[in-house]
Amino acid sequence: MARNHNIGALMPEYVIRALTEDEVQTAVDWAGREGWNPGLHDAVCFRGSDPEGFKGGFLDGQMIASASAVNYDNNYSFLGFYIVQPEYRGSGYGLQVAEAVKAHCQHRNMGMDGVVEQQDNYRKFGFELAYDNYRFSGTVGKILDQLGRSLHDQITPLSALTDELKSYDRGLFPAPRDTFLHGWLNAPSHISRVFEEDGQIKGYATLRRCLSGYKVGPLFADRPEIAQALLVSLLTTLPADQIGSEVFIDMPNPNAHAMAMAQQLGLTKVFETGRMYSSHAPDIDLDRIYGITTFELG
Repeated sequence: MARNHNIGALMPEYVIRALTEDEVQTAVDWAGREGWNPGLHDAVCFRGSDPEGFKGGFLDGQMIASASAVNYDNNYSFLGFYIVQPEYRGSGYGLQVAEAVKAHCQHRNMGMDGVVEQQDNYRKFGFELAYDNYRFSGTVGKILDQLGRSLHDQITPLSALTDELKSYDRGLFPAPRDTFLHGWLNAPSHISRVFEEDGQIKGYATLRRCLSGYKVGPLFADRPEIAQALLVSLLTTLPADQIGSEVFIDMPNPNAHAMAMAQQLGLTKVFETGRMYSSHAPDIDLDRIYGITTFELG
């Protein structure tokens, strides 16, 4: 906790501390206003991964800044939610919160998704660009028109976090994230599907309602046709009145098959971030990542 002590009751008190669940929801709401379009039930999933990693700066009791650093294991953290209320930007309050979450990471390799205009600033803090992520958008109806609506018999509903799913996910994420996945798969309005072949998982995906439209993430698949089949399976669960709703998928640029799928489906690029790391790019198979889980937590 950081504190500026009052001097003759004239200096405002600034306190940095871990956020409650309601305060994490406030940070999620801020992210929505910044254009990140978070999911309706993201807050509880995010905070459950590492409650001490979500911090806020409070000026005379009012929350004016936020940042997060989720420690997934002893080697890897992911940063997000670095937001300062507009009237306090440039004051140094946000930087103090950023330093607090960085200290929470300790020695770990830190990952983050940095917006393009801020990447030079993040480089000053030791982060290096690994690759770009592109957010693509399309409507439910247009995507299904391209892919068809027939369901694959190797796809089934997914809600339980099995050992096999943990193992599959671990090849596509830099650290174990059992707590997060358990919450993610079971959150209200989240719909998940898994593709199995010869008794083995070959892909899985989750659809969630967001402030605007829906997002698919993760969308992990061993082959492009599996990614497409999972996408169809998820979108056909939506009611008919959602046919015109937007669907967003955040794809890593190095996955050429994902980029080709976006073009095939007529998706529009609407947002871009850079995946950056403080130490090194983890060894994960980007060719099987058709949609990252979330910009906020990796």
